[in-house]
Amino acid sequence: MNPVETAADTGRFFDGGTVTDPPDPACPPRVVLERVEVGDVRRRTERFRMQRRIAYRDREYGVLLVPADPGSFESDLASVPALFTWLVPRTGRHLPPALLHDGLVHRADEPADYVSVDGHVLDRVAADRVFRDAMRDTDTGPVRSWLVWSAVTLGTIRAGSTAWSRGQHLRYLVAAAGSLLLIATLGVLATLDLFDVVDVLPWMGERGFVEELVGGLAGAVVVPLLLGLTWGRFRVAGAVTGVALAVLLHVTVVLALISLGYLATESLARRQPVVALTLAGVLAGASVLVLVLAVGPMR
Repeated sequence: MNPVETAADTGRFFDGGTVTDPPDPACPPRVVLERVEVGDVRRRTERFRMQRRIAYRDREYGVLLVPADPGSFESDLASVPALFTWLVPRTGRHLPPALLHDGLVHRADEPADYVSVDGHVLDRVAADRVFRDAMRDTDTGPVRSWLVWSAVTLGTIRAGSTAWSRGQHLRYLVAAAGSLLLIATLGVLATLDLFDVVDVLPWMGERGFVEELVGGLAGAVVVPLLLGLTWGRFRVAGAVTGVALAVLLHVTVVLALISLGYLATESLARRQPVVALTLAGVLAGASVLVLVLAVGPMR
């Protein structure tokens, strides 16, 4: 497969060379990727193998090179679930930072996939901080930067860090899982309250549609900000993740249903094409009908 090569002027990033080709601080980073496929024909996923290193000059840890062994290190680019690629694509300005982060993060039983010129050892929390600064250095949009950093921080809380005790890890897990579950529950209740199915949220109450909508949006910001404080040192990530969940909950549910419908139709089309086309037409018609019924009363 032919490699894909890109180059960009990204400030603190520069060409990391190869094992035999030393880094060149005067040369912009060269992201050279070879696409490889993993799995069988029906469940094939794509990975990208880096052919050259990228180098990043961090403010605290100095020069970091990723990967340690060009040609064998594989990445899925920005690790974004397909459901959210409309918000954060797998490639873009954040690609060099994403590749850097992939190399910096590894399991305890795996060898490191990075080289620190100054001999530093980074845990997951430090890798996440480097990732956040690197996105800023590549002029990634601030909203996207904070969203992506918060997402990888959530992954760090789930996986844990070698620098944490078991009690610390449990505390972070309970705070993150508990607050996100509560936000999702409140989001469902707010939706039911908005359409007068229930009346349980004091910040919405028995008011007009617009007033309740404004109250719901206010709660979707204030409540996650307060719950984010329970995340301790990760309170900023907790606030960002909570607000994003509250605000995007309905969009995510709709996209999930559409995606499931597509996957079901695609699977059926392999066996019964006529039935699949009929089902697709019914789903499209039902979607238009729901939209008309939803918009009509609001006019």
